Amino acid sequence: MEQPRTRQELYEYVRQHGGRDAFVAEQMIRLGFWKSSDLPNDPVEEIKRIHDLQEELNKVRNENRKLFNEQALLKELRQRRLAESKQKQKETKLRREQERKERAEAWQKRKETEIVYLGEKVSGGLNNFEENAERLTANDLPSFANIEQLAKAMNLTVGKLRFLAFNRQTSETKHYIHFQLPKKTGGFRLISAPMPQLKTAQHWILHNILQKVSVHEAAHGFLPEKNIVSNAQPHVGAKIVVNFDLKDFFPSINFPRVKGVFRSFGYSEAIATIFSLICTAPETEEVEIDGKTYFVAIGERHLPQGAPTSPFLTNILCKRLDKGLQTLAKNYDFTYTRYADDLTFSTKNDGEKLTDFINKIRYVVEKQGLTINESKTRILRKGRQQEVTGIVVNDKISVNRKTLRKFRAVLHQAETKGLEGLRWGNSNDLIASLDGFANFVLMVDAEKGKMYKAQVGRIAEKHGWKSSRSGKFTPQELREVVEKKEEKPNDNQGKDWWKVF
Repeated sequence: MEQPRTRQELYEYVRQHGGRDAFVAEQMIRLGFWKSSDLPNDPVEEIKRIHDLQEELNKVRNENRKLFNEQALLKELRQRRLAESKQKQKETKLRREQERKERAEAWQKRKETEIVYLGEKVSGGLNNFEENAERLTANDLPSFANIEQLAKAMNLTVGKLRFLAFNRQTSETKHYIHFQLPKKTGGFRLISAPMPQLKTAQHWILHNILQKVSVHEAAHGFLPEKNIVSNAQPHVGAKIVVNFDLKDFFPSINFPRVKGVFRSFGYSEAIATIFSLICTAPETEEVEIDGKTYFVAIGERHLPQGAPTSPFLTNILCKRLDKGLQTLAKNYDFTYTRYADDLTFSTKNDGEKLTDFINKIRYVVEKQGLTINESKTRILRKGRQQEVTGIVVNDKISVNRKTLRKFRAVLHQAETKGLEGLRWGNSNDLIASLDGFANFVLMVDAEKGKMYKAQVGRIAEKHGWKSSRSGKFTPQELREVVEKKEEKPNDNQGKDWWKVF
């Protein structure tokens, strides 16, 4: 006897056998209440077929529901990922902005204490502060471990130091005023006068570094206790005086050579680079574009004639030249002195090997990267007037007689007839020029110089003229000095003639 099914088993059986209708039909047939027929539309078969279709439909529905849920999930996932991506982008943007801000602040802070770039072709080694302490100590020179120390010593901010040293190819500002002074021998000499801030920095380098470095004894230009008189004195009474002039003296000393000088003192590459940039400058050309004026650098950086550091740097740079020429001079029984770019040799013998001696001088000069201006080379023998930097040295140091006669004539006319129609030198300020030449005579011949100074004083008082020197040369006096390559009397004014700028 068949065991009765539990309710759950019955539910399962009904589900597996076509559903409730099919189960009822099956049971009715089994119990005799309904007979299956061969009709095409047999209800039992129809019920089963509907059940199977319903099952299939349920499967399709389940698959569709599942697919719909996956798409919904995918859509939700995409939306979530998009939201996460946007949030991440926002966070990244905020982070990068913060990092940029921090970098800018760090860079600004670094700029306050460091200099890492000063322009093209000059910035290499600005991170190198390795110095030679032994050399610095030997020269009694100050040491600088970093840029901040240097700027503080020069009484500048790091930013101002960067501004003064920066190597600009094109700029709307300039550090120099350029003008030309006529040369005695014709043509013009370019003078580059530094602007006040740069001049102050150059004076600091001059007084704290350059003036502490020794130069060769043959050098007489721009040095304490030395002047054109001390330069001329050793050549008095010579049988032969030979004068040479170095061509383009200041422009021929470029930035790498100046940097090498500061490196030779013991300074690190970074400090030497900054000093050299402050002491050198390129020539510039003024260009106007769209109503704005630009200053475009042409050529390489070199010593500007007019900067207070340039004369002392040339003396230091020429130390090896002076040593070589003095040794050569002694071998040929000559005396040698140098005043800036004027080389003078003299001898009391007959100069039998003069040609060979001059050729060797050219060789030594060229080995130092300099060039002799052949058009200004002069060989002066005993029978004619011999001059050294404008001073006659035949028997004693004196001023050219012909020039003195002309000077006395101008003084006489100025004192007795007035200033109209008179001229002395290339200056438009006659009294300033007369006073300048009187100072020159005073340096060479004190007795005559005092007399001429007094006469110029009377002329100045008569015409209400007052010197604007205030311890410095006037531009007119400077023009006379540069033109004749002469200095003032050996006092503070004479030592610092370039301070007029």
